[in-house]
Amino acid sequence: MKKIVRYILLVVMATLLVCGIVWAHGKASAELCTGIDVVISNADSSSLVTEQGIKDKMNRLGLKAVGKPVGKVDIHAIESKLRELEYLESAECYMSPSGHLVIKVKQIVPVLRVFDGDKSYYVNHDGKQMHAVAEFHADVPVVTGNFSPKYQPTRLLPLVEYIEKDPTLKSLVTIITVRDSNNIFITPSISGHVVNMGSADNFENKFKKLTAFYKNVLPHKGYDYYDTISVKWNYQVVATKRAKAVKIELPVDTAYIDETPFDIISDAPADTTKKKN
Repeated sequence: MKKIVRYILLVVMATLLVCGIVWAHGKASAELCTGIDVVISNADSSSLVTEQGIKDKMNRLGLKAVGKPVGKVDIHAIESKLRELEYLESAECYMSPSGHLVIKVKQIVPVLRVFDGDKSYYVNHDGKQMHAVAEFHADVPVVTGNFSPKYQPTRLLPLVEYIEKDPTLKSLVTIITVRDSNNIFITPSISGHVVNMGSADNFENKFKKLTAFYKNVLPHKGYDYYDTISVKWNYQVVATKRAKAVKIELPVDTAYIDETPFDIISDAPADTTKKKN
């Protein structure tokens, strides 16, 4: 008999506990959302993202929260819409115990700026694009070219990341120009010539050949001797003599720690198809 009574008491207590949880959940869901708190994880002085800006954008998108029952606030829809905004990398939402909707966002972090015809935009490490606006500027590598769905600027991300991690290359490379997928040109800070990298593949070895060429050849030939240095072919550097000397500036220390054996074809004739100034 005692076991039966004890069992009945346990069942009653469990039932009351479940009912209490359901009641508390229903009561909490019926409470109204009383505010919105926006947390920007990487806010800075040049930030495009502000707390008021996020709230205004939610209003324009019809994402109402304040004044609605907590259980009726569609957190997943708010997250989805905010993640679609081009200047946000991520968005996370949840309800606080005080009845506030908390929105945690991260502003997009550009890794390169693209000039594509008459368009200009930034690209982050995931390939997400954000239109360039006057209110925002990021000091990142510049890429120019006419891109297509088959050849996007994201193809250059490994190349750009490699340059950014190397102090010498970072100070050397100023602009990357994509003529086509097999002719990617670098405009170096050592003015007077351009570098043809070929495709975006095997760039580590290509940079080794280039820096070895800078160290072993240009000091003897002169920095105004060539107009184009091509490292697009394996184990070979082809340098084209320029037809007309130009003024050269050397802001970068061209000494390099690594050397890769290669053949130097430095007597290639100047490109006579180029227009003269």
